[in-house]
Amino acid sequence: MNPDGSPKYTNRLIAETSPYLRQHAHNPVDWHPWGEEAFARALEEHKPIHLSVGYAACHWCHVLAAESFEDEATAQVLNELYVNIKVDREERPDVDRIYQIAQQMLTQRSGGWPLTLFLTPDDRRPFFGGTYFPKEARFGLPAFRELLLRVALYYREHEPELRRQNEALMSALAQIEPPPPEPAVALSDAPLRLCRQALERAFDTRYGGFGGAPKFPHPKSLELLLRQWRAGAESDTPDLHSLYMTGLTLRRMADGGINDQLAGGFCRYSVDDYWMIPHFEKMLYDNGSLLALYADTHVATGDAFYGRVAGETADWVRREMQSPEGGYYSSLDADSEGHEGKYYVWDRDEARSALTAQEYAAFAPRYGLDREPNFEGRWHLHVFRSVEDIAAALDCPHDAVESALAASRGKLLRLREQRVRPGRDDKVLASWNGLMIRGMAVAARALGREEFAQSAERALDFVRRTLWRDGRLLATYNGGRAHLNAYLDDYAFLADAVLELQQVRFRADELQFARELLEVILRHHSDDRAGGFFFTSDDHEQLIHRPKSFADDATPAGNGIAAFALQRMGYLLGETRYLEAAERTVRAGWAMMEKYPQGHASLLTALEELLHPPQIVVLRGVPETIETWRRELARLYAPRRMVIAVPADASDLPAAIAEKTPRGAAVAYVCHGSVCGEPIGSFAELTEALRG
Repeated sequence: MNPDGSPKYTNRLIAETSPYLRQHAHNPVDWHPWGEEAFARALEEHKPIHLSVGYAACHWCHVLAAESFEDEATAQVLNELYVNIKVDREERPDVDRIYQIAQQMLTQRSGGWPLTLFLTPDDRRPFFGGTYFPKEARFGLPAFRELLLRVALYYREHEPELRRQNEALMSALAQIEPPPPEPAVALSDAPLRLCRQALERAFDTRYGGFGGAPKFPHPKSLELLLRQWRAGAESDTPDLHSLYMTGLTLRRMADGGINDQLAGGFCRYSVDDYWMIPHFEKMLYDNGSLLALYADTHVATGDAFYGRVAGETADWVRREMQSPEGGYYSSLDADSEGHEGKYYVWDRDEARSALTAQEYAAFAPRYGLDREPNFEGRWHLHVFRSVEDIAAALDCPHDAVESALAASRGKLLRLREQRVRPGRDDKVLASWNGLMIRGMAVAARALGREEFAQSAERALDFVRRTLWRDGRLLATYNGGRAHLNAYLDDYAFLADAVLELQQVRFRADELQFARELLEVILRHHSDDRAGGFFFTSDDHEQLIHRPKSFADDATPAGNGIAAFALQRMGYLLGETRYLEAAERTVRAGWAMMEKYPQGHASLLTALEELLHPPQIVVLRGVPETIETWRRELARLYAPRRMVIAVPADASDLPAAIAEKTPRGAAVAYVCHGSVCGEPIGSFAELTEALRG
């Protein structure tokens, strides 16, 4: 800073829509955003490109920035030897995906953020990279400034060798996509069974989840287990262990420190086996998927616990993550005041002084304040003892303990809100909004909470109003500016979300919007040779590789969600093109599902509905009557069923829905895949038909 408090440095990132990029706008590093200006400068000056990829809620990204990018001596080296490009991986997942894969190939190590890569100036191919590098040598890593000097020297002295290495890398990138599928391969449920077995082997029978620390939620894997349990629930040998794995994991997570015990909302992952201490960033995509899963589990089990957690998560999103314009924000930082988790943890005396003696007597054993500190000498809240145990120990009625805990949480939340809050990444991403719109729609249907449907509708209206231009999506919005060509995930997640929202209340214009989203996928993302869909469109910026992924990562696989949505829309509208495209996508991913099924839960869900076509129920009639029928059907967990209630006076309907005409107060049309039965005029007959 200058003596007057103004920034000493300002670079080109100051005009970007990404809060993460703007966080670096006053670094002494001469940053460029990804784009032609940076590329032209690298060519003109014949300097390698230093590419740094991160995101706003990333703790180690902040550490790297504080240690090196804010350091004038390090910045001088960067500015003299490199053209420096900063990328927000959430706005440019295309760039991030390509260079994450390249970094793993170059180093034979796992990727992550911050991602640090060095590229040749003319073709932007990477020749060296890593993730976080410290300012001083430690953790077995070289000092960042020393690394910068060595990389630049090596580039100058060994450029021809690096070019040959780049050719080998490009050849390897070209080979990572699976070959076209064999047309004679018969699809079966074998990958579903293999996935079930793999998840059981990895399952932590004590604390839930899969594998050891760090532990991630894996909501799509849990959703798949819940669906598989339901598929055989009425057989002679129901898969109760799938239900158990799902329920235990969700209960342990909700009781753990990964779940904000005061405000609701889940952090990204746990650093231990117990779900106790999280990496404190809160991401919209995690909470969208978990919201839907907890709501569905509530319906599947009838256990109010899961419904309460779903409601608390949705309330947190509406309160803290939905903009006045309607769109959902992206994330909350792990850090506040420069320290990870500082906003969330407690001193024992601070908590005790805020509560009455009776409240503290219940709160302390419930959340571990009567034990040793669990986070850097302080306490991060985690459920340790049940309400029943505490009531017995205090010789106090159960309801009194519940009331004391509720009052305590309210008091401490109000006290916590006076602290310096973690930074919020307030950009709106189309894809992540799709995940949360779907989560809110599922929760609205499962819990009967109209306000959740209204929240989803506001977000969808925002996307259509702001990010939908001339029949195509834009990927991101912030500060009045929407830009960047959208990706497969943006289209697929939104189409899936719109279909889910129709099961809460029907809007013909929204259904048409979902259809238009799917048409863009077919027109601009299809791989006509091998099947499936590319992550970027055919008119996207040309990068060193055009990725096509079938595996889930932090978010569901776009190919899996696209195939699922295409099938549902195909059966709903009788559109065979959609069904054929979905099957081609599943076939394109078949070899990978066979090899590593537990990494492809989204695509496996599409496979399941390909093998067992969904049941489509269209209700027509008087709004009050068909809404009553819809609500009653929503009380049952039927993941292979889609129910839409279309009022008798609805207009502009697709032909396949319009031909299901109203008859009296209410009538139901039930289709199994592409085969539809006779109209059903009473709810009793409908429930009997669905049971059959």
